[in-house]
Amino acid sequence: MSQLRTEKVQEFIKQELSKIILTELKDPRIGFVTVTRVDVTGDLRSAKAYVSLMGSAEEKAATWQALQKAVGHLRSEIGKRIQLRFSPEMSLHIDESLEYGAHINELLAKLKREEADR
Repeated sequence: MSQLRTEKVQEFIKQELSKIILTELKDPRIGFVTVTRVDVTGDLRSAKAYVSLMGSAEEKAATWQALQKAVGHLRSEIGKRIQLRFSPEMSLHIDESLEYGAHINELLAKLKREEADR
């Protein structure tokens, strides 16, 4: 399968997942969720979606449970919207890169303040 087609499918799934989570999932436990990236295998049979969750620890846990429960619905909706022979098997993963980046920025700011105090 060509790399260009795989990248297009990844981007399409990312956009559609974002729309579905934002507008169609009616679970009140779902808070602020961002689909950061989607990785699709070369044969387009499997897709890993990485999501970033915002809020307190309890809100993140509730949102994660609601998203895990909705994976089947998400897969069926993607299958309806994408023009492929097979609907890719979906799995969700938490993307903590935004939190890690914020932590690094905080550490750098702390170092700058300590150097300025010297």
